[in-house]
Amino acid sequence: MSTLEFQQQLLGFRQQLYYFALSLTKDRDNASDLLQESLVRALTYRDKFQDNTNFKAWVYTIMKNTFINEHRRTKRTKVLMDTVDRQHDEVRRVQLPNSPESNVKMSEIKRSLERLDPAFSKPFNMHHEGFKYHEIAEHLSIPVGTVKSRIFQARQRLMAMLTDKNVAN
Repeated sequence: MSTLEFQQQLLGFRQQLYYFALSLTKDRDNASDLLQESLVRALTYRDKFQDNTNFKAWVYTIMKNTFINEHRRTKRTKVLMDTVDRQHDEVRRVQLPNSPESNVKMSEIKRSLERLDPAFSKPFNMHHEGFKYHEIAEHLSIPVGTVKSRIFQARQRLMAMLTDKNVAN
């Protein structure tokens, strides 16, 4: 099979592969990433494909194996990060006891957050709670760029408010 035929056949399965990736990942962004990674691997390992064999099965196997390998890698990383987070929490408990000073600082942060305009505080709080930019944009019915801008501006305003308080003290 020539390079052109290989590429045409690969692109012919692109939509089907995307749906397969979506069934594996259950997320559009992750499915797009998996599709792209699988297509790159198929092109990289083109020389491993044997003519007169099932091309579709070969490409689907590449995608399935890519998904499984990434899942295993993510699982190992999560275990590692959980360990790091637990150790970090232990260090924080030792280094930062629930002192009157830390309570005052935390209450200052909360008061500053409450003083922020809701147009800035809502996206900032949602982002802090773990929502993705596109989820915040959908929820607030605003463009993703506006979400990013408002989160950035909220950070800047909070830092200014907290800096002003520290200077005043």
